[in-house]
Amino acid sequence: MNRTLPITALPTALRVEDAVEAACADDITFIEERLRRGTSVLVECDKELALYLYLAVRARLRRSKDGPKLVVVDGRPSPEGGARTNLARMLEQLTEAIRGSVERTAIVLLHLDVLTTTHTGLTLEARESIPLLYENPEAVLLGFRDPSFEIPKVIRGVFGARREITGIPRVALPKLLTQREARALHASEFDPFGLYKFVSGVNPVRCRRIFSELATRREAAPDRPLAAEVYSEIRKQTASDDVELPNVDLERDIGGYTEVKTRLREELIDLVRRKESVGSEGDVEALEALLPRGIIFHGPPGTGKTWFAKAVATALNATVIVVSGPELKSKWVGESEENLRRVFRQARQAAPAVIVFDEIDAFAHQRGSYTGSGVEHSMVNQLLTEMDGFRKNEMVFVVGTTNYLESLDGALLRPGRFEFMLEIPAPAVEDRAAITRIYDQKFDLGLTDALVDHIVRRTEGMADREKGIPFSGDHLYSLCRALKRQQLRTGSRALTVDDVDRALQRKTRRPVVLSAAEERVIAIHEAGHALVAMLLPKSRPPERICIAQDQEGALGYVLRAARTNPYTTAEDEMRADVCVALGGQAAERMVLGESSVGAWGDLQQANAVVRAMVEQYGMGRSTGARVLLDDEGRPGVVSGARRQRADDEIDRILAEESARCRELLENHRALHEALYTLLLERKVLDASTLRAMVPSPG
Repeated sequence: MNRTLPITALPTALRVEDAVEAACADDITFIEERLRRGTSVLVECDKELALYLYLAVRARLRRSKDGPKLVVVDGRPSPEGGARTNLARMLEQLTEAIRGSVERTAIVLLHLDVLTTTHTGLTLEARESIPLLYENPEAVLLGFRDPSFEIPKVIRGVFGARREITGIPRVALPKLLTQREARALHASEFDPFGLYKFVSGVNPVRCRRIFSELATRREAAPDRPLAAEVYSEIRKQTASDDVELPNVDLERDIGGYTEVKTRLREELIDLVRRKESVGSEGDVEALEALLPRGIIFHGPPGTGKTWFAKAVATALNATVIVVSGPELKSKWVGESEENLRRVFRQARQAAPAVIVFDEIDAFAHQRGSYTGSGVEHSMVNQLLTEMDGFRKNEMVFVVGTTNYLESLDGALLRPGRFEFMLEIPAPAVEDRAAITRIYDQKFDLGLTDALVDHIVRRTEGMADREKGIPFSGDHLYSLCRALKRQQLRTGSRALTVDDVDRALQRKTRRPVVLSAAEERVIAIHEAGHALVAMLLPKSRPPERICIAQDQEGALGYVLRAARTNPYTTAEDEMRADVCVALGGQAAERMVLGESSVGAWGDLQQANAVVRAMVEQYGMGRSTGARVLLDDEGRPGVVSGARRQRADDEIDRILAEESARCRELLENHRALHEALYTLLLERKVLDASTLRAMVPSPG
């Protein structure tokens, strides 16, 4: 079946009542049947829709003689009424209706939410309404509640049936606008699929208000459709004030992460865009069934997971609702689940929409794996219910971001829910370069290629070793802002590598004043690292030596070139890294006869690399290919003898690399002395100076 239909098939004129009947036919039938059976019904819908639904139900019931009579409680004053408030009149009308004859009668509460709304406790009117509603068990009630109002749970319990009405079905859309209105989009054809994604969550009364404005626009020429222009205006009207229309371009505003972007396009963005061009209704529905409605972005903090979600929303012309997981939780029973329902309802009304649950692990832990109030269990169930309740043709997507993927409940990760999981890792070399260049343009820093390369090198590894936090896009953003502040302070655009190093010192601490003797120890130590790195054939050469505090509080550092093969690192290269790490302590012992506490971090690093070689990568001679650690680096179940062999292997490798390190330094003692003497004089040595002093290894 063709996805478009001729405009002549649309109605020439349309009343709001007809639009409500067409869009809510199933809902009206549901309400009518329950009332005929004597069941009280609670209808949750927008306030502007309630009156029209009541009129439609009344018209249905009047067509037959056996339908119940409807008695309306709306607070409308009678001719002889006094100066009482609407709420007082509503209570009086409710009292009369409940205590009067209720046989073959249904009491209609058009403003049940206004009468009983409470946020902090029961209002006076609610206190009086509760006993009234329970006073006569024979009374049949039809109550209307706007979802933005909260009513007490005890009042919801009066109703045996509940119907939530959000949006319109796509099949009804051709019955909701006239031929003249459709010609504002296209001269001869109407595409309900193109328009529906912008109004799927809008009630039919509001649809009519939006569509009636199209009649005042000029008609589209046969060769010049105006649908895109009109859709843009409708998008602005359906995006409410409490949702965001993001403007984050996947390419322009996000640097690097080529693989992540490619997967997002292939798995989601391109499919949604393709839906706009397919020609048949069957093809559209087939594509809608393929779209992943739930996405998990996982990775370290600060890598741009929420930013990627906003870029996806921008690409889909969707609104975005960012919800913090902890903010949803409430100490009041049932309120956390209601908060979730409100978020999904809001997204459907503003569709196409992307809901972003930031830190989703705050409430979606694996059920049974935590101790608490139990509200998390209910919230997981509610989240599953809401995701399973999506209409396939509604463009509402759910994105969860987490730093702890393994902690999420397994039911969320099964196909049909959060079936698309995408890691946003710490940025690699090329990613950091691209991110830096984006911020360079944004802040007009004027960074040279050499400065960009230095930033990329200095942000390799961990930003916080104690907490295990790697450098991320947030750190680069902070760095570039600090550099821009410096430019504004000094009035000069010139930036140096020293400026970058100072800007990376994010932790404010008291400056360390070193004595001449302490500075000499540091220079000897760093020169030892650098010289070993330059002499070993399989080692990464140093690009910069500095005897100044860095962002981690170290009193000096050696910046080495990036590894060119991070995914195929060989055993010789890992052993070279161990040897370089031991070079600082070996140099101190060679020159001073003893070592200082400054080697602690180096020893930690060397031991970690050797332990990984033996226990994870099967590089030990006596342990062979047996792996002693699992994927997460935790010890497996092994015998004491095997554990002892692993420890012996670690000791052997450390001893061999320590001996190799000492031999290199002893054989080049004069070169080491020249290196640390020059370092004491200049404080900083760059790659060109180092290459001139030390020949390349054979």
